[in-house]
Amino acid sequence: MSTLRIFFTLFLILAAVCIGAAQGNWTVRNSGTTEDLVAVYFTSQLRGFIAGDNGFLASTRDGGASWQKYPLNTTESISEIYFRNDKNGYLVAGKLMFRTDDAGETWKQTRIYRAGDFTKGTPEFTSIRFAGKDRGLIIGSIVNARDEIVDSLLLLTEDGGESWNRVPLPSKAEIFHLDFDGKQRGWIVGDKGLVMVTQDGGRSWSIQKTGIERALFAVDFRDDTDGFAVGGGGSIIRTTNGGAAWEKVDSPTPETLKRVYFADDKNGFAVGFRGQLIRTFDKGKTWVLENSGVKGDFYGLFMAKKYGCAVGERGQVITYSR
Repeated sequence: MSTLRIFFTLFLILAAVCIGAAQGNWTVRNSGTTEDLVAVYFTSQLRGFIAGDNGFLASTRDGGASWQKYPLNTTESISEIYFRNDKNGYLVAGKLMFRTDDAGETWKQTRIYRAGDFTKGTPEFTSIRFAGKDRGLIIGSIVNARDEIVDSLLLLTEDGGESWNRVPLPSKAEIFHLDFDGKQRGWIVGDKGLVMVTQDGGRSWSIQKTGIERALFAVDFRDDTDGFAVGGGGSIIRTTNGGAAWEKVDSPTPETLKRVYFADDKNGFAVGFRGQLIRTFDKGKTWVLENSGVKGDFYGLFMAKKYGCAVGERGQVITYSR
């Protein structure tokens, strides 16, 4: 073999190794539970939290290699975990909210509404975000005794969670997920392609046209212009102007996608049913399938530039590193 050919072969091997390292690796982990896991959040590369059905909550201090269960003392299913900084975190579980002020070492239930506030049914919370230290929002639905969605629900605090007030929304459809960019602009997604936007920190909302009828289960905005939403049937939509116009993006999967999360401006991930994991390298213009190593449904996702975690049915957990 000629010297030139040897050099070229070594170059190709080195290039393949570099590309693989840049893409990162997914590792299947043991969560210690068979409960469905719906929520995940990491405050650092080592410290993270997973949660799901029947009040299951667990944390890791080693990047997901091992998990320790926390006794939350509720059977309500947890739908989301969110930290506004390393110490102050929140989780919503059915009609309840819990908070921590010590980085997740302890969690305490916080009352955010009074008996009699809702006459049509019971609140079921799905998502929570804080747009600054004092202003926070919780979304969900009002469910009647027949387990039917009768109204959408948004609660707003402007005093750090000491008091919460209901804000009217322009749609009564079921809503699933909330995201904020900065203190003023936020988006909510829901059933039948619903996207709602606020320009004033959550005090008022309007509907944005998406052109799709599938449910949208998750939304992620990198800044006040570039955003993405995913949902039923592998649906992916994106905007480059804050939602003034949304466009449908070709999806590599027909499976329902439950979460989307961008690690940086270019690299994004989405997860869904039947172990589907997809990613983009070009700001969400194109998406490709990636091997997750599992077959169960995914429900939750968290991504940072060099680490991440996805969770799903029957305690399914995978972690990402690069």
